[in-house]
Amino acid sequence: MTADGMRRGRRLAIDVGDARIGVASCDPDGILATPVETVPGRDVPAAHRRLAQLVGEYEPIEVLVGLPRSLSGGEGPAAAKVRAFAQQLARVLAPVPVRLVDERMTTVTAGQGLRASGVTARKGRSVIDQAAAVVILQNALETERVSGEAPGESVEVAV
Repeated sequence: MTADGMRRGRRLAIDVGDARIGVASCDPDGILATPVETVPGRDVPAAHRRLAQLVGEYEPIEVLVGLPRSLSGGEGPAAAKVRAFAQQLARVLAPVPVRLVDERMTTVTAGQGLRASGVTARKGRSVIDQAAAVVILQNALETERVSGEAPGESVEVAV
């Protein structure tokens, strides 16, 4: 645990979409979140394999999966899909923990940031998922920094 209540170690964050999965990582001190890559998402087993390769490469202390909630905090069909994806991913990545974290407004925030930096809509499609994963990770890191506890909820591996 660092002085600011953070656990030391790199984290990966993912923004799960139907077509693409954005991946971001942070440094071991949890200060800077950076984009990693966009993984094709339509073939779920292939996506899980690529994410497992990234976990092997980055050696994170946990993987944070953005959970899409409505503005009121409720969960709809998109959240159910992400929960199922995270459950399968947790089995693939065990013993690396997988956590679900609130991702409300991350894609909107990421899109605004890309537009402000001059990225066109066409070019932005390829990086918006990575940018959303960065925002998910930044929010999770800030939550942990403030609360001193791991963000979100743990995905338990069903046996």
